Amino acid sequence: MQRSAGQVRIIGGRLRGRRIAVPVVPGLRPTPDRVRETLFNWLSPYIAGARVLDLFAGTGVLGIEAASRGAAAVTLVESQRAAQAALRDTLQKLALPEVTLVTGDALAFLASGAGPYDVIFLDPPFAAALQAPALAAIERHGRLAPGGFCYVEQPRGSPAPVLPAGWIAHRSGQAGEVGYHLLHVPQRDLPRHV
Repeated sequence: MQRSAGQVRIIGGRLRGRRIAVPVVPGLRPTPDRVRETLFNWLSPYIAGARVLDLFAGTGVLGIEAASRGAAAVTLVESQRAAQAALRDTLQKLALPEVTLVTGDALAFLASGAGPYDVIFLDPPFAAALQAPALAAIERHGRLAPGGFCYVEQPRGSPAPVLPAGWIAHRSGQAGEVGYHLLHVPQRDLPRHV
């Protein structure tokens, strides 16, 4: 039986109101309800039918929230064993066939050839300082589809993420100790043939 540090709830979609256990894992910090509500309001036109990657999944609440709101396929990547066990338990309880758990290192996963994804959630433990290396790996390996969105969470007051070439900052906000950014890769216009 996993020890729990509490619960977070799904705030929208078909699983609205369901609760997810938060295992006791160093550095695990589920995205607060208010931030998730803002994020999914921003993503609401894009989430139904999307291919979603929840990198550094932790509780999996971002990916599961996306599945609840109609994402077609969600991949959760988590390296910490206690978090993996809690995720397996959560996925079994919620019966989410569209959600896949990948156990292992997030940066190694980005290099593995999976994707591309329409939406990527990037919320590593703050102390690990993995936001910049993960963004660089997402770009280097082409994991974000043209027209896709990448959500980055970091400590409030941190400098804005350094954007890969061609990416734009779509929206940003702050709440409590968290700063968050929704980044976008615009679809490139195809040349017109006359």
